[in-house]
Amino acid sequence: MDLGIAGRTALVCGASKGLGRGCADALAAEGVRLVIVARQQDALERAADEIRTRTGAHVQAVACDITTVDGRALALAACPNPDILITNAGGPPPGDFRDFSRDDWIAALDANMLTPIELMRQAVDGMIARRFGRIVNITSSAVKAPLDILALSNGARSGLTGFVAGLARKVAAHNVTVNNLLPGAFDTDRLMSTIKSGAAAQGISVDAARERRLHGVPAGRFGTPAEFGAACAFLCGAQAGYITGQNLLIDGGAYPGTF
Repeated sequence: MDLGIAGRTALVCGASKGLGRGCADALAAEGVRLVIVARQQDALERAADEIRTRTGAHVQAVACDITTVDGRALALAACPNPDILITNAGGPPPGDFRDFSRDDWIAALDANMLTPIELMRQAVDGMIARRFGRIVNITSSAVKAPLDILALSNGARSGLTGFVAGLARKVAAHNVTVNNLLPGAFDTDRLMSTIKSGAAAQGISVDAARERRLHGVPAGRFGTPAEFGAACAFLCGAQAGYITGQNLLIDGGAYPGTF
């Protein structure tokens, strides 16, 4: 399927690896011009070179911390008028909520709620003026099915979800959509970090904790960044203009609810 976004410009955050990289790969394959952002310059430049080689897409790499004012300024200077915005920041550390300080909560809110909101604030008016915009926030399945060891993530990402619900309805008439992708267990560094933390908390081996997590996925496997990226690219396509304000679970069937 031709998604009708060739020649569009996208700002993709957290794109050096994992789910952000999956999104960057999929958009580049559709002919989208990319500005990709991550903190580690070497890993980001390698990702940019690999994407260029594989797809022939125009890719600009901007090494910065998108959760800071200066980092956002660098990213938006390189991509001042994105047609597509993919927000993504590393999740806060897992743990018992009793051990988290106010500073821990503020850091989680800054990274996983306020940073996406600020990026949307700076991008959305240009999208409205051009009558095309696609915003996809990478959040977490924990928004719908919280994990007790992810208290910081549960709180911050739920706040972002509430904000998006209002914004999406306000801008929909301008062909600007805002959606959230809620990943479950994907084969990423973040998943392994969560598994290791869970193993320590339960007093079991990492292998045993991994098997327990895998047992909870009806698909019988962890997801791949490539299939996550494909879902993201579709939401960014011309055909997805009637999908907005949604929270799309991609979790291999792990969420047990009907709604």
